[in-house]
Amino acid sequence: MSEFYIYALTGGLLSSLGLLGFVLHQHLLRRLIAFNLMGSGCFLLLTGLSQSKQGVDPLPQALVLTGIVVAVAATALALVLIRRWYHLTGQTALPEDIQPLDSQHQKEPE
Repeated sequence: MSEFYIYALTGGLLSSLGLLGFVLHQHLLRRLIAFNLMGSGCFLLLTGLSQSKQGVDPLPQALVLTGIVVAVAATALALVLIRRWYHLTGQTALPEDIQPLDSQHQKEPE
């Protein structure tokens, strides 16, 4: 097995862990960290699969560099939105994450 496939498998594992963390956690900061972990895994997967014994393909590396810049900007925006949400509501989770689905269906209009 080539070392490039080890990078690709590690990227797939990081993406899977990030997806699991995003689904399981309700806290917005933990979800943001899980989302960033998932993105980093995708970058590592793309970088690992783009390399071969003939050389390195520069196009996926350029895409990964662009993706890193976009991810940093998106993370900064998400942090500002999470902070604003906390100051407005005092909660660290979204309302649809807090209420169980059964309590929404029990209320019937009169």
